[in-house]
Amino acid sequence: MSAYKKYKRVFVIVIDSMGIGAMPDSEKFGDVGVDTLGHIAEKMEARGIEEGISAGERFKIPNLRNLGLTNLKPIVGVDGEDSPTGYYLKMYETSNGKDTMTGHWEMMGINTKKPFITFTDTGFPPELIHELEKRCGREIIGNKSASGTEILEELAEKEINEGKLIVYTSADSVLQICGNEETMGIETLYKYCEIARELTMKDEWRVGRVIARPYTGKKKGEFVRTANRHDYALKPTGPTALNSLKDAGYDVISVGKINDIFVGEGITASNRSKSSVHGMEQTIDIAKEDFTGLCFVNLVDFDALWGHRRDPIGYGQEIERFDEKLGQLLPLLGEDDLLMITADHGNDPTYTGTDHTRECVPLLMYSKGFEGSGKLDDTDTFATIGATIADNFGVNMPADTIGESILTDLK
Repeated sequence: MSAYKKYKRVFVIVIDSMGIGAMPDSEKFGDVGVDTLGHIAEKMEARGIEEGISAGERFKIPNLRNLGLTNLKPIVGVDGEDSPTGYYLKMYETSNGKDTMTGHWEMMGINTKKPFITFTDTGFPPELIHELEKRCGREIIGNKSASGTEILEELAEKEINEGKLIVYTSADSVLQICGNEETMGIETLYKYCEIARELTMKDEWRVGRVIARPYTGKKKGEFVRTANRHDYALKPTGPTALNSLKDAGYDVISVGKINDIFVGEGITASNRSKSSVHGMEQTIDIAKEDFTGLCFVNLVDFDALWGHRRDPIGYGQEIERFDEKLGQLLPLLGEDDLLMITADHGNDPTYTGTDHTRECVPLLMYSKGFEGSGKLDDTDTFATIGATIADNFGVNMPADTIGESILTDLK
């Protein structure tokens, strides 16, 4: 194994969907005036005023503030930090998209030029549904864009009692299949999803992810989705910084959806999370271990529970819970550790519809070994992250990847 250049351990934490303002081309994606973090802060401030909460206590994110988040992105109710402890900058997305896979792949060097197909308005084509029914031996119900919790209330009893199969989509490029853990069984659900993944490799049906959505309960009002969700994503379209790290003998530890997003490519150890809070608890435990390489974390609840459901208060409270866990992680990091906090796209919970929003994202960086701090130049790609990590460990980014290292700026 090559000796690392500067940092022995790098932690990349993705606050899934926490964009910080519209991209210059956001209007082309149907997004005008979007600002996930900014609008969440406004709603938290308004709620705090209404409930008589003291100024400065209405949106409590002291650790993110100390790292420089509110210097980078001024928001209502939270002052900037006079002496931030981290470096910070905005990253603009190069890829043509605003989804999870596109954002994460770009972080590690892939420029996605052709966006993934969505079936939000039409549902899936009859030819695909017919073939899926034939292969699974069940009649498909649903086949529309819907909230996962709402479609269970509408159709789960029918699935359980009549042996049907709930298939639905969303504003993302996904095909989702529900299955009751007690009556269908996890393994059967996973088998159906594997069939759907095989079928949706066709160009005209090529969705980014097939997602198994297991649940429990027998009747309306009792249905609960479980943590046994499993994503069947497309493999990255080429090797990434993760492959370079793994091939060079470094640890690449994933937390949350990362392993699914990269279909295991470049991953040496994987940790499934039950929630974003659990994902941070796992990260804290990993920080107590000795390893050399990358810990790559996705915290999905911000997006799945609050952004898509258009709940700005729930989203804001989730950020507060993250900030509390961040306060437990920071003391565990040493001078040869580097922390990078970012997002993969926006999902403005005050915007129309339920789709992601095309936004720039923050990059906050912290090490106990920093002698300086403050604002760095914004970058035109999320791949700044992967390039910097590769540079740190002295490995080459794969051919055709994008991004430039800012390692020398971290002093």
